[in-house]
Amino acid sequence: MRDIHFEIERKYLIRMPDPAWLAANAEGTEITQTYLLARPGTTERVRKRGRDGNYAYTHTTKTRLSDLRRIEDEEEISEDGYRCLLQRADPARNVIRKTRWCFVYEGQHFELDVFPFWNDRAFLEIEITDESQPVRLPPWLRLVREVSDDPHYTNAALSLAIPKEDIGEELRP
Repeated sequence: MRDIHFEIERKYLIRMPDPAWLAANAEGTEITQTYLLARPGTTERVRKRGRDGNYAYTHTTKTRLSDLRRIEDEEEISEDGYRCLLQRADPARNVIRKTRWCFVYEGQHFELDVFPFWNDRAFLEIEITDESQPVRLPPWLRLVREVSDDPHYTNAALSLAIPKEDIGEELRP
């Protein structure tokens, strides 16, 4: 099934959450995403998502319209289709592996991505319906800063270079 829609997303850099809290309060899944050679102005990737040998595969193309808004064209593909598209992997990019933890806080659906290359930080993302929609962050979260408009903190950018900056003191919105 193919899904073309506007994606409006806010993204936050946070301090690494307590793994015990995640395991008890969120649903975790493994994600492997590989970026493909794509036309200028777009990113294209394939993703393997699941756990315990049960995986789903998607092919996604994103075109950035603003810091928060993108056109996202995503379709489910077969494992064979996934393997075929991997032949177009961009050799300049690393494969991104992460565990995505999904949870709901005050009626909002959050996705928290933990990467094996960081032990002090993670991403928190939320898709919203309008760019001006307020987001209520969980109080247990240790916010570093919002990175929705920081091009260094997209998954596509991480596939090229991993920021090593000192994340300093946490902030609260």
